[in-house]
Formats: sequence, structure tokens, C-alpha cells
Amino acid sequence: MGTVLLILAGVLVGGTWSLHKQGAPRFAVVVTGLLAALATVGGLLWHLPGEG
Repeated sequence: MGTVLLILAGVLVGGTWSLHKQGAPRFAVVVTGLLAALATVGGLLWHLPGEG
């Protein structure tokens, strides 16, 4: 699952950059960027060793 989140984060970062280059509304760029950040953090946390 962590790998899937990191892949999703990569897609979202690309989407954020694309939206920014196309002149999309700031709200859309910020929301997509925040989703990318959340997916990155989630993917990294998923890979940390922990209880199990």
C-alpha cells in the first residue's frame, strides 16, 4: 500500500506542475499539491517499521 501511495504522489506532483503551467486557478493547484504532500507522507509513514 505504501508503494501505491508513493506512485499516486508522483502522479499528483506531475498534475500539480501541469496545472500550474496551464494557468489553472490557484485553488486547484494548491489542493492538488496538498493531496500530493499527503500521499507522500502517507507512503513514507507506511514504510516505517512499527508494531506488527
